[in-house]
Amino acid sequence: MTAPSTSRLPEPRVSPSVAASTNPHLQITGVTKNFGPQEVLKGVNLAVSKGGTTAIVGPSGSGKTTLLRLIAGFEHPLAGRIALNGNTVAGDGVWVPAHKRHIGYVAQDGALFPHLTVGQNIAFGLDTAKLSGGRRAVAGRVSDLLEMVSLDAAMAKRRPHQLSGGQQQRVALARALAREPELMLLDEPFSALDAGLRVATRRAVAKVLAEAGVTTILVTHDQAEALSFADQVAVMRGGKLAQIGNPFVVYTRPADRATAEFLGDAVILDAWMEGSLATCSLGGIPVRRPPAQGPVQLMLRPEQIRIAEDGDIRGVVVDTDYFGPETTVRLKLAVPPELAGRPDHRYPGGGEIITIRHWNASIARPGMELCLRVVGEGVAFPAEQ
Repeated sequence: MTAPSTSRLPEPRVSPSVAASTNPHLQITGVTKNFGPQEVLKGVNLAVSKGGTTAIVGPSGSGKTTLLRLIAGFEHPLAGRIALNGNTVAGDGVWVPAHKRHIGYVAQDGALFPHLTVGQNIAFGLDTAKLSGGRRAVAGRVSDLLEMVSLDAAMAKRRPHQLSGGQQQRVALARALAREPELMLLDEPFSALDAGLRVATRRAVAKVLAEAGVTTILVTHDQAEALSFADQVAVMRGGKLAQIGNPFVVYTRPADRATAEFLGDAVILDAWMEGSLATCSLGGIPVRRPPAQGPVQLMLRPEQIRIAEDGDIRGVVVDTDYFGPETTVRLKLAVPPELAGRPDHRYPGGGEIITIRHWNASIARPGMELCLRVVGEGVAFPAEQ
């Protein structure tokens, strides 16, 4: 596996949304934002379907939270347009304040009021003018919201500090849902939770929002979280959206090398492209719609390279890392049989070190030679990437 370069990453190519509908709930067009001389967002375009779930993922400082705050109405864009249900809320001389956008917002820490009970926190988000029946109606609505987020009604009397991190985030979600928003914005709401609780809370929140039919945008730097939570993933880098698409496409067919390496482990090898076949130290790998002929960089995901007794690729185990259900294995590749003795400089000569994954640690020990097979297609990037 090739380590990400410490040099300046290339500017991402702007990709249109493949999941946009003809009548999107949220439409962002050419949005830019500066903080002083620093350009934070550089012409962002994004469409989100009604009832859909979009995850905006990217490294720290890429502009994710700034974009979310522009959608919420906490910040003004420098240029561009933001529209909800076809109506402009920012841009073209129009500005709709945050409290009139029918948007819910859950921050990273939940932002619960520590001096209020859970019930009072949730009731803070209620529009009491729409409830007839006074305190009893408010208590009933609070109880309904707690049930919606899978919390016992008895928790309404507790203080936030008496709850676990996951319970606090569910209370924050209940408070945001109290106003019946049309769009929910989640700003890294699970990042402070431990791994097991994060998964359980994420599933619970996703289920609640799906059942309520609320359009949702999640901002996160966790690649696995973005891929598992959303039906559309937008990868942000350097203030631009490098790629937008459904999770499977974005993961298996990244737009460029930087996106590939950000979204997960990637095996990057020098290769020579002829037609739709890339020849490298793993042999001939088919590539759909290659970007160039001649020298390219070939990307495979580690799970595509499998240990197989009848595999014709050889590699010697350098070292391993044991993670319980799986083991990562670093291998030094041998020269493929079809390239052995071929003097042509166009073809790699072997010796690259790659990383794969395997479930059985006992068959991959340092110094062992393993037989490998590649499954599926690779993705080729121009050699200059």
